[in-house]
Amino acid sequence: MEVHYLTPEGKKELEKKLNHYKTVERPNVVKRIGIAREFGDLSENSEYDAAKDEQAQIEAEIAEMENILLNAVIIDKKSIDSNVVSVGTKVKLYDEDFDEEVEYRISGSSESDPKNGIISNLSPVGKALIGHKKGEVVSVHTPGGVVKYKIIDIKI
Repeated sequence: MEVHYLTPEGKKELEKKLNHYKTVERPNVVKRIGIAREFGDLSENSEYDAAKDEQAQIEAEIAEMENILLNAVIIDKKSIDSNVVSVGTKVKLYDEDFDEEVEYRISGSSESDPKNGIISNLSPVGKALIGHKKGEVVSVHTPGGVVKYKIIDIKI
């Protein structure tokens, strides 16, 4: 069983998206399949093929969202220890190579948004930071090489 960490807000957002797929996207593609069937010979019907492909993709996304919700662990900010980097914490780091400070929020993979500083606990940086404390220097093995970060602060 794969655990998926979600914030309460992330869970609501995912439930909303799942509901949209089930009540809007799925019925729309079923309609398109029905219309495409009316065009006749299905063996040469590109509209039918495209709609069936879209249906398969929608069903796969629905299944993935349901799996995430089924195996979700909701992050309770009250139970997070701000002395240790964990899912749900915000970490201020000093990047020794670039002589700059960076800040990341550690989240579950389904809520990560690296462009906005939200990284997954499964990412190279997230994995390396988990369990470390303020003041520690952490080496992160990235595709571009080893990067060293000093943990300056941990917040909830």
